[in-house]
Amino acid sequence: MITSQGHLTYCSNIHAGETWEEHFLMLQEHVPAIKKELSPTKPFGIGLRLSDTASRELVKPANLDIFRQWLTENDCYVFTMNGFPYGGFHRTIVKDKVHAPDWTTTERTQYTIRLAQLLSELLPQHMDGGISTSPLTYRYWHTTGELPGIFETATRNLLQVTDQLIQIKQATGKVIHIDIEPEPDGLLGDGKEFLDWYMSWLLPKGIAYLSKLYSISGQMAEDHIKEHIRLCYDVCHFAVSYEDHAWMINRLKESGIQTGKIQISAALKADMATDPAKRSPVVEAFSQFNESTYLHQVVAQTNTGDLIRYKDMPEALQDAYVPSVTEWRAHFHVPVFIYEFGVLQSTQKDIEKVLQIQKATPFTRHLEVETYTWEVLPEAIRLPQTKSIIREMKWVLEQLGI
Repeated sequence: MITSQGHLTYCSNIHAGETWEEHFLMLQEHVPAIKKELSPTKPFGIGLRLSDTASRELVKPANLDIFRQWLTENDCYVFTMNGFPYGGFHRTIVKDKVHAPDWTTTERTQYTIRLAQLLSELLPQHMDGGISTSPLTYRYWHTTGELPGIFETATRNLLQVTDQLIQIKQATGKVIHIDIEPEPDGLLGDGKEFLDWYMSWLLPKGIAYLSKLYSISGQMAEDHIKEHIRLCYDVCHFAVSYEDHAWMINRLKESGIQTGKIQISAALKADMATDPAKRSPVVEAFSQFNESTYLHQVVAQTNTGDLIRYKDMPEALQDAYVPSVTEWRAHFHVPVFIYEFGVLQSTQKDIEKVLQIQKATPFTRHLEVETYTWEVLPEAIRLPQTKSIIREMKWVLEQLGI
């Protein structure tokens, strides 16, 4: 939906399904009711998640024509896509496989190009479109010695996609950008690592590559890169990493790097008492969120400000009584409108800080609520999807003063 702060939607990765038929059925079931409640007289934007399988099916002209007709009839439009999960994302063990295939592969490259081609067909004129994607690869798949080669290959593949996006703009006038989504234990695990990669790898390699490919100046090549490769600011991920949001957003602006979209999402957190008897109920509460589908990285902060990183909830639970630890934050996307979960809290305040900055000095035009864990939430806080999506988006609108 169009607001004074940009286009607001929710990510359709909340809905189970991997084929285009399954994706489309979920959109048909949920979107009209959500639009009726939130945007009855104005167009409603969709944040479309397509698996690789679904993208191959939707690219068929007959399917694409039917979908475009449905969008028109329902006064909807697509302006952003989630291209992070390539394969199965629901009702299967995902864990670190969410990164596979990674940006070192032809499969990831071609999948993302296909999404860009689809988005160019669906995106309204005079509107930019974004595709969020993996932070290059999963860090623990590689040794330290392998990382320079991983950075080299992943960057080269992203530049091949950039070339395709330049060609799409030249042919259609539409600007499509790839929005890199840092995530704990991704090769780009936080905003600082994203900035380091962008300035040390992407720009130097990209300027040389595009300057030669298009016979253009270095400045023009840099402009192309900054137009088509942006950051996906996932608030949950950045909160788990204890990110200083104001500092990060200012650094992006100073560097001339754009934010493709804000993914409005919340993580779990709690203070960890020194007394084991007082800490025990908190540890028990976190254990209720220890489920087997997704990775739930935990980052612990000590009384000296140091961070201890755990690959998943089980490892953290086994190490739950380190005396120097004062806080835990866990990568578990919980409903953004809930702050307290018994003795646990959410990082809702981080969302409020980011949206306050967006409200005062907008740094993107794409806002997407992303809570994809409804099916694995504890039963007590699991609500019907449509009602939950509406409630989440209404909460966001309240924070933006809309």
